[in-house]
Amino acid sequence: MESIQLSKRLELVSLYIQPGARLADIGSDHAYLPCALAQKNLIEWAVAGEVVKGPYNKAKQEVSYRKLENQIEVRFGDGLEVIHSDDRIDTITICGMGGALIRDILQRGINNKILSRKEKLILQPNVGEKTLRTFLMNNHYKIINEEILAENDKIYEIIVAIPTDETIQYSELELTFGPFLLMNSSSIFKLKWSRELEKLLYIKEELKKSKEVDSMKENRLNQEINQIMEMIK
Repeated sequence: MESIQLSKRLELVSLYIQPGARLADIGSDHAYLPCALAQKNLIEWAVAGEVVKGPYNKAKQEVSYRKLENQIEVRFGDGLEVIHSDDRIDTITICGMGGALIRDILQRGINNKILSRKEKLILQPNVGEKTLRTFLMNNHYKIINEEILAENDKIYEIIVAIPTDETIQYSELELTFGPFLLMNSSSIFKLKWSRELEKLLYIKEELKKSKEVDSMKENRLNQEINQIMEMIK
């Protein structure tokens, strides 16, 4: 049977999953990621979680088609609720959602004592990266790596984090731009923030047309613009 060709984004995510991992892939999208890893015997076992019936059924079909039922269990449920204590999950991937939604999923996992605080988190937010980094910092997760990539004219960030007993304190710059991405400042990083700068400059021009100018909002906007301009110069 032909092997699965992962998207560039998921291929990069897969590189951070340790061989022999017990994986929970939340919002699994046809279970492509766990299937690709299982085909190469790179994971011990996985649960693929879906909260919507259509994607859940497609994930089940994909796992069945590839005869991977002994290595992957597809479960229907909301977020981390698909994880059972006896699954012995050590790695969690959540990809292709907003940062605020990923934060909420993780927060419910903490509140409901589903997270054992031993799991490695590999997260790919589509937006709201600062929101997610702030959550990780406040809940004693240390960011150990980040990636930024372009695919199909979209730019994605990947955040890899592990639990720690240390007190984590990231600066505002690190929370906004990413502690590892800041150090690299690649061409894709600059492209992402150039696009963001264009949006903010447009908003600034629109604010000028307003009869009632919110000075606090204008000041915040100017700060963001200056911050980005400093990053991409």
